[in-house]
Amino acid sequence: MSLFPLAKEPEAADAEAGRKLFAGRCDFVKGVVAMDGLPAADRMEICFAGRSNVGKSSLINALTGRKALARASNTPGRTQEINFFDLSGALWLVDLPGYGYAEAPVEVVARWQALLKTYLAGRATLRRAYVLIDARHGVKPVDHEIMTLLDGAAVSFQAVLTKSDKIGAAALAKVVERVGEDLKRHPTAFPALIATSSETGAGIPTLRAAVARLLAE
Repeated sequence: MSLFPLAKEPEAADAEAGRKLFAGRCDFVKGVVAMDGLPAADRMEICFAGRSNVGKSSLINALTGRKALARASNTPGRTQEINFFDLSGALWLVDLPGYGYAEAPVEVVARWQALLKTYLAGRATLRRAYVLIDARHGVKPVDHEIMTLLDGAAVSFQAVLTKSDKIGAAALAKVVERVGEDLKRHPTAFPALIATSSETGAGIPTLRAAVARLLAE
């Protein structure tokens, strides 16, 4: 059996806990461009990281059931801030700037990539990172860079496949196997993958339940 299988569908109680958590209010608090602008580290924090255009904003919108909470854009690299959302007063939900290719000046890219790395290494309340991988493309070298950074910061991360509806079941099984092999290089990788689709809602209850379990622990 693979060390990184797809996560099982949540039990009814876990699914309901996840639904309730994400059905609560979710308010944008601030966009941060420097570490001294971070909100108080007064609760559990989760963050979403991924290559530019991996579908991160769409996934956050799907999780929270809101159409425009996180700004989705067809232009890669438009999000240049660390965006903080208050989820039901219970946790910080953090949308990180997309890494990798970006249609922005080189100095702007360098500045926000440096902020991203500083945040991941220095936020004590960060409980788990969700690293988004496009199911059509698998793990890229720039993904390994972020995963290695998370390893070094001892931050647990779980790989989340996005756009899983764009490939068939057989192709998805191969991607899961291939991504699992890549994750063996990273000691802080959580031993299960979640396959999602923001369009069909596949995997959204599983991801919600995973976050609710973290909060309950």
